[in-house]
Amino acid sequence: MEYYKQLRKYVGHDPLILPGAVVLILNDKREILLQEREQEVFGLPGGLMELGESLEDTARREVLEETGLQLGSLTLCNVYSGPEYYMENPNGDKFYSVTAVYKAFEYIGNITPDENESISLQFFSPKHLPGGILESYRKFIEDEFL
Repeated sequence: MEYYKQLRKYVGHDPLILPGAVVLILNDKREILLQEREQEVFGLPGGLMELGESLEDTARREVLEETGLQLGSLTLCNVYSGPEYYMENPNGDKFYSVTAVYKAFEYIGNITPDENESISLQFFSPKHLPGGILESYRKFIEDEFL
């Protein structure tokens, strides 16, 4: 069971601090791989840290699970945290996210979406992102490319 789900047994819906990582995966055209998670809701591959992982380990594991890609070298772009990253899920769970954003130019494997988490995986120009991209992900991309 995922670590944050174990914590929820003890704290209920009270706020948690949840560390995680996402990756800006770029192809040779410098387009970014986005994951369609729900109908026309896009985000970056990534997720929450598990016990014993580094943020880089988290980024690599989540990308492999969600895209089928193994990453080469990663470059840390930024870490985002603070009150603007407070969220409340529809089920009432509250949390503050602490997100490490990495960039990767090197990857191997075939892009294969995880059917449990993705509808599709597509590359987009940083200047022409889809309308349904979540605002936090849009900020991560704009801070790095625009």
